[in-house]
Amino acid sequence: MPVIEVADLVKEFRRTKRQEGSFAGLRTLLTREQTVKRAVDGISFQVGLGEMVGYLGPNGAGKSTTIKMLTGILVPTSGTVRVAGTVPWRDRARNARQIGVVFGQRSQLWWDLPLRDSLWLIGRLYDVPTARFEEKQRQFTEVLDLGSFLDTPVRQLSLGQRMRGDLAAAMLYDPSILYLDEPTVGLDVVAKERIRAFVGELNRESGTTVVLTTHDLDDVEELCDRIVLIDHGKVAYDGAVAELKTRYAPHRELVVQTDRLESVEGAEVVRREEGKVWLRFDPARTPPAALVASVLARHEVTDLSIVEPELESVIHRIYADRG
Repeated sequence: MPVIEVADLVKEFRRTKRQEGSFAGLRTLLTREQTVKRAVDGISFQVGLGEMVGYLGPNGAGKSTTIKMLTGILVPTSGTVRVAGTVPWRDRARNARQIGVVFGQRSQLWWDLPLRDSLWLIGRLYDVPTARFEEKQRQFTEVLDLGSFLDTPVRQLSLGQRMRGDLAAAMLYDPSILYLDEPTVGLDVVAKERIRAFVGELNRESGTTVVLTTHDLDDVEELCDRIVLIDHGKVAYDGAVAELKTRYAPHRELVVQTDRLESVEGAEVVRREEGKVWLRFDPARTPPAALVASVLARHEVTDLSIVEPELESVIHRIYADRG
């Protein structure tokens, strides 16, 4: 059974049309003319219990608008959403207890309070029993390495420290669903890896359903098996990461370290550099094992590797094709 169900979801924003010419400000104030922007245009998808889904798209595609409707912050213009049996904007209190939300550009922590006090307040807001709160705080302190800054005011935390604090706050009351909106934006490599490891472990150990929106596609490749890709408010792709690469970037490259290699049947030499040769091939026509065996049988090779297409380049190609 799906835990998130979205059907024909539409969200429009209406604004008063700005007038030009003399007394433009006054005429704008008095006009009834409006412009309509459709941020989400008939999106449908489902997320199963325990899935980790990357919800991707360019700026302005409707990602954050969708997340805000899933959390109950926005009411859709039309269409339906159910999250664990709840319509989010009709029963916001019930929905809030079953979801955790982390927005990379915003914080739910109290700016002037130490992180420890913010976590305590969130525990009280969600009626977390004292023993359970202390257990969760110990767990998150260890896994997210919060110990060195638990007593530091949130405004003095680095971005990476604040994001770890926000993750702890979002999961303190054991929600079954976690929405992550750009959770690693602006973080260094170490902070990103710590957050990815935490989210992955959370999904494996607790079966938490995760919906991730991000522009850092390394997050998606490391955490998600499935992608929902949207563009101009519509679903452009919904399926496995591997299938996306196969459909839109079917070729792979075999990189060979060798002194001489002129040609190999079933592959094309696309690049040579400092004793390395790049061979492009289609795995559907030339099995990788057969290609490697053919190269090794005819040439002295000191190193070789098969390079998969990067998810980022595949998605950029899709956007370019769609215009």
